[in-house]
Amino acid sequence: MSQGLRKYAPETVSALVVAAVTLTAWAGWLGWDQHRDEHPDGTTTGPYEAWQVIGLVLTLLVPVGWAAYRRFFASAVVGTTAGLTVASCYDWSDDGSGLFMIGVMMVAAGSLAATVALSAVIAALTRDGRRAGV
Repeated sequence: MSQGLRKYAPETVSALVVAAVTLTAWAGWLGWDQHRDEHPDGTTTGPYEAWQVIGLVLTLLVPVGWAAYRRFFASAVVGTTAGLTVASCYDWSDDGSGLFMIGVMMVAAGSLAATVALSAVIAALTRDGRRAGV
């Protein structure tokens, strides 16, 4: 392996780990709930409850925080965004209206913004000259 590839291997592996954890977290928190709740007035909600989404977000704080703390900011952002985008696309692709891609793009944009902001906060809090992998 050339020196150039070795330089990027830890960050690449970190991005893949974050993406895998993100996909697993989506499956664990949201993947199993596929039915909508119908209320007496005829409206429907779901398929997810608020506690499921909150649980997913709190779970994803761990891998994003881990990658950002190790100074793998691109891994934190790209891994989480890619994982959530792929998971939502797969989970929602059976939507008959075809509007699921709007939701997928909203998930991508929201997760991108949130992970960039969280990574920036972690970078600011841990700014003491440490290098990646420490």
